[in-house]
Amino acid sequence: MSDHTVRQYDVELESIRTRVLQMGGYVELQVVKALEGMLTGDQATIDRVIENDRRVNELEVDLDEACANIIAKRQPAANDLRSILAVSRVVTDLERVGDEAKKIAKVARAIHTPDAIATTPRVQLQHLGNLAIELLRKGLDSMARLDVIAAAEVVSQDKDVDGEFKGVMRQLITYMMEDPRTISRSIDILFAAKALERIGDHAKNVAQHVVFLVRGRDVRHLGVDEIRQAAEGL
Repeated sequence: MSDHTVRQYDVELESIRTRVLQMGGYVELQVVKALEGMLTGDQATIDRVIENDRRVNELEVDLDEACANIIAKRQPAANDLRSILAVSRVVTDLERVGDEAKKIAKVARAIHTPDAIATTPRVQLQHLGNLAIELLRKGLDSMARLDVIAAAEVVSQDKDVDGEFKGVMRQLITYMMEDPRTISRSIDILFAAKALERIGDHAKNVAQHVVFLVRGRDVRHLGVDEIRQAAEGL
């Protein structure tokens, strides 16, 4: 390729990466607002999260098309193809984060009704939610800076989200055992808690894709120590 073509190619790749990060910011806001709706019961916020999921889906389709177009036009090899594959994988995880935010909003709609309030367990989800949001933010930041060390840290910290989820689950089981009337709403809250735990998993996936992008090694099925070594280039 000529120098001009190479430069244009780099511009196109960077444009796609920027759009992915913008999608990440939008999805992160969806999670923040879904958690807010869960905690406050504000119906306008809840409805907006559910409605805005369509925008997340549109962003996924647009970015998939952009990746397909650049492959068709430029026929990338080696490093450039790896970049596009990594970006495509990140887009898929971000769309799924958007789906989880929508699930949380739907649970919030169900539990914040006059009939449901009396049998809804008072289980605190804010800490779990904050951990998941922070992990997602760190995963996106590691992609923005192509920081593989930070990405490896995100993978390691996912265990904190998992641990908090298990704590919430134990609380809900206790509620259901002590008062069967809470079973239906406990299951709803467990569904939302699981969605937050899954957001942590997708944040971890994003971080793993960053390691693949920078180091050229697929670390999706490796342990934390192995991923850290891969990030350090060992």
